[in-house]
Amino acid sequence: MTDGGTGVRVRLGARLRRTARREWGPLLSTVGTALAERGVRAVPLTLVAVALTGLLQAVQNQPWGYQPVMDLGAVRAGDPLWAALLRTPLSLFVPALDLPVWGALAQTLVVFGIAEISLGRWRTLCVAYAATLAGTLYARVAVAVGPGVFLGSPASDALIVDTGPSAAVVGLALFVCWRYRARWTAGVVVAALVVECVVKDNLAGREHLVAVAAVGALIGAREWWRRGGRVRHR
Repeated sequence: MTDGGTGVRVRLGARLRRTARREWGPLLSTVGTALAERGVRAVPLTLVAVALTGLLQAVQNQPWGYQPVMDLGAVRAGDPLWAALLRTPLSLFVPALDLPVWGALAQTLVVFGIAEISLGRWRTLCVAYAATLAGTLYARVAVAVGPGVFLGSPASDALIVDTGPSAAVVGLALFVCWRYRARWTAGVVVAALVVECVVKDNLAGREHLVAVAAVGALIGAREWWRRGGRVRHR
């Protein structure tokens, strides 16, 4: 029985290693090669994003700095749309005051870094802002329709300061998983967000789901375009 149990564990371990190599092998190889060859020069966008996040955190915690940061980068569903759109680019780098800043810095460093290497600088920015903007626009619609509708929000959510990189991070994570065909990892990311929203239903959790849906739509459109291109060129 012992030998049989050992054999099962060995086979299971080998299967898990093969799955891990399929899921993360190509991505880790790409990231590792880029960092080995270029070092920090491989992730200039990420370093700027981390530095900007740290700077804004330091400034907004000063008596003289809180209001300027809010005026430039704080987005609320109750704000005029033009103001929210103008503040959205900077809002991505303004850490939420009710969360530890190291979480925002770690998310930005790891996920933005991987995305910048594997997707490229401009695609990383486009996906990050698409996810962030989707969450920002969703909040306005959710407050407008009210809590009686699926994914609706109470009027009090219009006053919540909506900042930070989390929507961009989950959007980039999903896009990278699609790019490298890490299907199990993508599934885990989406499942974790659903569980988060069920266990702790709040505006941020619902925005994360909307960000994932928006990036999923981008992926679907890209796949449709690629397949349509193949058909047209036959």
